[in-house]
Amino acid sequence: MATSYKSLGQVDLTTTALTTVFTVGAGKEVVISTIVIANRNAAADSFRIAIQTDGDAISNKHYIAYDVPVAANDSTTLTLGISMVATDVLSVKATTADRLSINVFGAEITV
Repeated sequence: MATSYKSLGQVDLTTTALTTVFTVGAGKEVVISTIVIANRNAAADSFRIAIQTDGDAISNKHYIAYDVPVAANDSTTLTLGISMVATDVLSVKATTADRLSINVFGAEITV
């Protein structure tokens, strides 16, 4: 099994809709180490993060962060350790469009 430590996904939230950051590919497993949420605006905002497993449609059980505030011109760093397998999806949502950037780092394992 080969392991690659890398940026797993980056997204500029240009909408307030739930947006996919990445989907774990076939034959892969992922361990998310860090998620950084950067607010590029002079006004506060908030975010949601969801992990959908087994091809599930989004529901309340998938949220690991819900309406968490991030101050103006600031960032929030979440150090986690989330294990994901093929077809699992990491999604994010902002309260306001065009303010937040999301960066996800971790390890991708080829199985």
